[in-house]
Amino acid sequence: MAGELDPTWKQHLSAEFDKPYMQQLKTFLKEEKEAGHIIYPRNADIFNAFNITPFDDVKVVILGQDPYHGPNQAHGLSFSVQKGVAVPPSLKNIYKELSTDIPGFVIPNTGDLTKWAQQGVLLLNATLTVRAATAGSHQKKGWEKFTDAAIKTLSDEKQGIVFILWGAYAQSKAALINPNNHHLIIKSTHPSPLAVSHGGFFGSKPFSKANDFLEKQGKKPIDWQI
Repeated sequence: MAGELDPTWKQHLSAEFDKPYMQQLKTFLKEEKEAGHIIYPRNADIFNAFNITPFDDVKVVILGQDPYHGPNQAHGLSFSVQKGVAVPPSLKNIYKELSTDIPGFVIPNTGDLTKWAQQGVLLLNATLTVRAATAGSHQKKGWEKFTDAAIKTLSDEKQGIVFILWGAYAQSKAALINPNNHHLIIKSTHPSPLAVSHGGFFGSKPFSKANDFLEKQGKKPIDWQI
């Protein structure tokens, strides 16, 4: 498993690493590697979402489900791919929505969303690893318990966070969000090509809604331009 977690996150989540599920997860990942399977993202990037966006800086959470399972795609941030890699279909649709939601937004050529993460957007996948070319292969192995703990801790310990939940799976995580801490939950269909064809994603304006909410709290809005 990856190296050190950002200290601000470690303060809140260190107890998770001692729980039986995490020990079982470590064993599973070790067995996967010993069996010769390639795991994405690379070890050093597994906790990138936490390490680029410290606990104290989180303003917005965009929840994904699984890392991308193709070569050189995943780097620990939901919906994001490494520089130089083709922009995936879901992210293309996110960019389309941004181009109508945020005045002046220009659709970029890169799918690297690190700039968002550096501004306080936690780009969190529910499952933090995947076997190459095998979508969903590391689901229900323990990662969800860890990321659920992260969501719950954020919602309990902080106030006024925007949670953007696209699709039924992400929306199921709304049950973890503390209703007493003045968070904003934005829901719509998933930006994947199949889901957007049913309507509900385009025109939902999650990015401007998030910024309006942050500004009302006196927080700096997110510059969504990549």
